Amino acid sequence: MGDEVERPGAAEWVPEGAPVDELRVAAHDCRGCELWRDATQEVFSTGRQGAPLMLVGEQPGDREDLAGEPFVGPAGRLLAGAVDAAGIGRDRVYLTNAVKHFRFRMRGKRRIHEKPAVAHIVACRPWLEAEFDAVGPAVIVALGATAARSVLGRTVRIGEVRGRVLPPDTADRPSTLPAPVVVTTHPSALLRIEDAAERAAAFEALVDDLRTAADAAG
Repeated sequence: MGDEVERPGAAEWVPEGAPVDELRVAAHDCRGCELWRDATQEVFSTGRQGAPLMLVGEQPGDREDLAGEPFVGPAGRLLAGAVDAAGIGRDRVYLTNAVKHFRFRMRGKRRIHEKPAVAHIVACRPWLEAEFDAVGPAVIVALGATAARSVLGRTVRIGEVRGRVLPPDTADRPSTLPAPVVVTTHPSALLRIEDAAERAAAFEALVDDLRTAADAAG
């Protein structure tokens, strides 16, 4: 899984102008980077075409890789709770990831999450652009630094931009963004907070950011 492996990018596997259901099927054959070789399957998205909020995470985790759906593990349950606490109907949310295959390393018999390389993010970006076109969200929420890097096309510091409604022209490739962007933390970061009071405050901050995005979506 080394970064030296050549990645042709996903563009040749992405059907132009396709609806979400067709994209989900086409993604099964993607060989745009080497991650497909070790992953159980691609993990594309859940949610309806036309949902006003598109939430973009990093990549599938171990449970998502096995289930074939995004955000079904502990971080996903936390995110679902934050969406509910923000008063956002589940039918208003489309969930996806910047990278569609699980990147990991083995530790004994366990698969340990590894952050996607920039090359993986770039290789997978055509899928995300196709989802932008198919879903047509009113607001895109980038969950964490990897998602923000994919959506905006540049590295950002979460603390400097989180909770703000960023217009499309703040991205390096504004022509590929159909909507403003709200950057917030990834829910998995909350799971690593041991202090209960700090974790509760971080959860409320995530809820506030989701409310900001929902208000901007109208």
